[in-house]
Amino acid sequence: MFSARRILVYVAVGLVLAVAAVGCASGAAPTQGSPTPTKVSGSPTPLPTSTVAAIPGSGLIKGPYEGEAKQLTGAGATFPAPLYTKWFSEYEKLTGVKVNYQSIGSGGGIKSITDRTVDFGASDAPMTDEQLKAAKGEILHVPTALGAVVPTYNLQGLPKPIKFTPETLCGIFMGKIKKWSDPALKADNPELNLPDKDIIVVHRSDGSGTTYIWTDYLSTVCPEWKEKVGKGTSVNWPVGIGAKGNEGVSGEVRQNPNSIGYVELIYALQNKLPVGWVKNKAGKFIEPTLESVTAAAAGVAARIPPDLRVSIVDAEGENSYPVSGFTYLLVYKEQTDKAKAVALTRMMWWAIHDAQQYNAGLGYAPLPAEIIKLAEAKVESITVDGQKAFPGK
Repeated sequence: MFSARRILVYVAVGLVLAVAAVGCASGAAPTQGSPTPTKVSGSPTPLPTSTVAAIPGSGLIKGPYEGEAKQLTGAGATFPAPLYTKWFSEYEKLTGVKVNYQSIGSGGGIKSITDRTVDFGASDAPMTDEQLKAAKGEILHVPTALGAVVPTYNLQGLPKPIKFTPETLCGIFMGKIKKWSDPALKADNPELNLPDKDIIVVHRSDGSGTTYIWTDYLSTVCPEWKEKVGKGTSVNWPVGIGAKGNEGVSGEVRQNPNSIGYVELIYALQNKLPVGWVKNKAGKFIEPTLESVTAAAAGVAARIPPDLRVSIVDAEGENSYPVSGFTYLLVYKEQTDKAKAVALTRMMWWAIHDAQQYNAGLGYAPLPAEIIKLAEAKVESITVDGQKAFPGK
């Protein structure tokens, strides 16, 4: 997937971009309102120990902790499911705490945490102001990784990736561009022999943070999409067939010649599906990579609000991949069970520090330094019986 050398380059670039952005982020004004705002085969390549140790706060979680719960439950986004599978396996080895995570989609994760049927939810879509008001207490958003949502397709014999503009992606998913041989697609891909075949559009059928990121992007770059369809974890699709989960969409694309869908990058790589390049705000066609996703995060660093609910689609920057997003853990600030609160905050602290070593090997960009600092504050603000829940080790 990624060579060790390439991963180190991506991480180094990400850290440089993050450091450059810290000054802007520290003075950012709060954003008003809401942003409405399967296991991977092979062994992921971890970051070197020296790189992980360089992240302040790493190494605090060294083993089991007396009095903490030995089991946690979570549910939500399919976007980070391959990453969380690896994380929670490693965390159980380290602490003996078993984290049961159900990959049911971001909509399910938001509902589960709202109803308090899980210890944490997971979502790629920030909860809206209305959703937060409906919860049984204050919910915190703690980012865990950055990822790319990519157009993936099933066309044989193409020597290069297909290039997509905002206009062609909007046209395809609005149902106005119906054939691969459409003049607009051919104009952007003169070197490709695109077939005169009908385009089969595949989209998510369940509530999905991947859908939120994808429709947030289309709403940002396409006025017609914003007016007629909008953004959300679920929308009324103008065209296409639905499938459940990133794995469902990638499976449908793999099985249907001439199809196109949108998935988190790792699912396209797992299924050996090609990935399109997308034209960004600076006018460049960008390959979705760890470097270009981290560049997108740096491009919006100046406007990250205190609650961390932010969109990073169509970000500024020459090398920013335009369909990028954070994925979050959702937790109640005030916990009711001390043993679980201790286990939960320790797991989350490990996730935003030591666990970042596994992100790059699985196709997710590690958190930039300034985001880790903001996430730390969220974890440390969690309380139980009026006392700080995180024991600090």
